[in-house]
Amino acid sequence: MYTKEFDIRWSDIDANRHLANSAYINFMSHTRMGYFMENGFDQHELAKNNLGPVVFYEHIYYFREAFMGKPVKVSLELKGLSEDGMYFEFLHNFYDHKGRNFASCEAMGGWIDLKERKLTGLPAHMRKDIDKIPHTQDFRILTKEDTRKFGKTPKDLELKSA
Repeated sequence: MYTKEFDIRWSDIDANRHLANSAYINFMSHTRMGYFMENGFDQHELAKNNLGPVVFYEHIYYFREAFMGKPVKVSLELKGLSEDGMYFEFLHNFYDHKGRNFASCEAMGGWIDLKERKLTGLPAHMRKDIDKIPHTQDFRILTKEDTRKFGKTPKDLELKSA
């Protein structure tokens, strides 16, 4: 399992003096990008292929509080991947300095072509590299329908003209 260690900084805590929601999101993003940079998905490779990762959702489950003063570890596992590599689902777990799991997050996203501004599959060599991320026990092949499993769709405001 890939993990990255973090110190909880003053800017990572909220009004309740525990790890803020935004810090969880930042730690997960940093963990993913750390893995990518260490495994062939650095900024140069992403720019060469005109690719960028986009997150569709992150569902965080909190089990206990985390406070400043002790390091935390964030894991990264691959929970799902589409055959063309367009869609991915990651599992992140958060562990305190004693190895206790204090939060977990399921994150789903995809790859966007930065010129076309549309979702796209990964080139074969990158698809092979992303599949090297340690898999969860319940890993599965993703389809477009998996990205819509919660049935959420945009609902625009109806603006009244003056």
